[in-house]
Amino acid sequence: MNAPVETPFDDSVDAQAAAWFSRNRGNNADPQAFAAWLAEPVHARAYAEFEALWGELGALRPARQPANNVVSLRRRRVWRPAIAVAAAVLCALLTMNLGAPLNLYKHQVAAQSQGSRQMRLPDGSTLFVNANTRLSIDFSAHRRDIHLLQGQLYIEVAPDKERPLWVHSGEAQVRVVGTGFDVRRGQRQLVVTVAHGQVALIPTPDSQPTLLTAQQRASYDYRSGQLQQSTLEASQIADWRSGHLNFRNRDLASLVDELALYRNQPVQLTDPALANYKVSGSLDVNDPDALLRALPALLPVKTVILGDGRAKIQPRKK
Repeated sequence: MNAPVETPFDDSVDAQAAAWFSRNRGNNADPQAFAAWLAEPVHARAYAEFEALWGELGALRPARQPANNVVSLRRRRVWRPAIAVAAAVLCALLTMNLGAPLNLYKHQVAAQSQGSRQMRLPDGSTLFVNANTRLSIDFSAHRRDIHLLQGQLYIEVAPDKERPLWVHSGEAQVRVVGTGFDVRRGQRQLVVTVAHGQVALIPTPDSQPTLLTAQQRASYDYRSGQLQQSTLEASQIADWRSGHLNFRNRDLASLVDELALYRNQPVQLTDPALANYKVSGSLDVNDPDALLRALPALLPVKTVILGDGRAKIQPRKK
């Protein structure tokens, strides 16, 4: 059974249109119930008028004398009572914010050293946060921003063409409307992987966007400024959520960069020539040192784990 639509002013068609508009802006309307209501021509006209009102109010810039803008709007249209009340409320919000977007949701996340978290965001998106990850979420009336300070996230983004979602990682930005994708901000690399849909990666303010589609990964090296693209199997994307990573022909430098997420102390490659060694295998995120111990069997290297937890990977002498 469909939930009743709230009508704050009265039960008129205008009040119903205002209530439906509010529900739709908040992404919590029942699509079937709304379509049934909108099928009536009188309902469709009332809703179109409310949309027009919102468009005109959104175009207003609350400057030093906002009252003049409100007066000019009133002269252009004569609104019925429920619409007029809604106009007054929206004008007040615009004036109070003095041009700044209305903050709808703010949240800070600091994940523990082990395990991942799952969060349901108010826009309908689902966010997964990996271990040792810090980020902030800032959703306003016009934008959805996530600032990844360190670590890794995967997000299933609820579509909203009016409010694209941006993930910021240092200077880099990722823009999406509705898709599922993974972002890892490491010490050496920024890695973006797309599960479905498409994203635009902008590694630096001066670089051109790189479009990524399903099962594509882009790795940006902070030091060299190089961007490499590859294709993954669907099962490998954000597999850290299951607690196990499977990888094929990964550069050792990239693997070590990811390994740092699961250790309290860093891993160092003592020779730059080791960075491009290719390695395949698996990683238990709850026992990252098991991979370090196994590396000499996979590559011509030697691993040393120091008493303070730091680890070194060295070339193995012939």
